[in-house]
Amino acid sequence: MKISWSPLAFQRVQEIADYIALDSKKAALKWVDTIFGKVEILGTGPHIGRKVPELNQPDIRELIFGNYRIIYRVLKNRIAIVTVRHFKQILPTEEIGL
Repeated sequence: MKISWSPLAFQRVQEIADYIALDSKKAALKWVDTIFGKVEILGTGPHIGRKVPELNQPDIRELIFGNYRIIYRVLKNRIAIVTVRHFKQILPTEEIGL
């Protein structure tokens, strides 16, 4: 199954990587590589992530990656990565497109 990333999701990954890079550029690069690798497994198992608890919709799911939530939507022919959020951040529904 094809995986696409929203501009917002890319922006969030960049912001987080920039923050990590303040301490270690090497760690930031490793974090980015790992998050993209984690998302790739969705291509063979799009429902491995849990339903987003505050939304409880079967097509909107999340993968947990350290302290981050990778929020995605399972569509007919693809998986759309919607956003990446820290656990402590509130998930605004407008980021999901609801």
